[in-house]
Amino acid sequence: MDIDTRNRIISGVLAVIIIILAWVLYDSITTPFEEVEQRREVTEQVRHRMMTVRDALVEHERNKDEFPQTLDDLVEWLKTDEDMVAKGDSLFEFRPPHEYNPDSLIYSPRTGNRFEYALNDTIRPNIYLLEDPDSDDAIGSLDRTTLRNAANWN
Repeated sequence: MDIDTRNRIISGVLAVIIIILAWVLYDSITTPFEEVEQRREVTEQVRHRMMTVRDALVEHERNKDEFPQTLDDLVEWLKTDEDMVAKGDSLFEFRPPHEYNPDSLIYSPRTGNRFEYALNDTIRPNIYLLEDPDSDDAIGSLDRTTLRNAANWN
């Protein structure tokens, strides 16, 4: 084997190695970034769903002069009140691929777990705490009326 043939073989092998290493480098950068972007999107969906529940709670208070005792009471009201059935789609916008459905409103898009809801009706004005069981995201407070309807991620 002469020197020119040997150099071509080595150059070909090195070119293949360079291509493989470039692909490994590209994949090691883009795969974690895609995972971060996916987690960020799911977090945005959960927060949007929580804000939609908050809007429904506020609408319930506006119509009934009190917050519902449970999230099941809220869902029942959304499904039976004529005004809410008629204008629920327009009041509560959902981010695709999700659509407005009172039954799924109280569940986290992240894991399907129910949001946690507690009502403090011993003080005026009544206050509540709505929490995502899978993260530290919450809306409202059971102690401070200044945090009424306020999200903790803003």
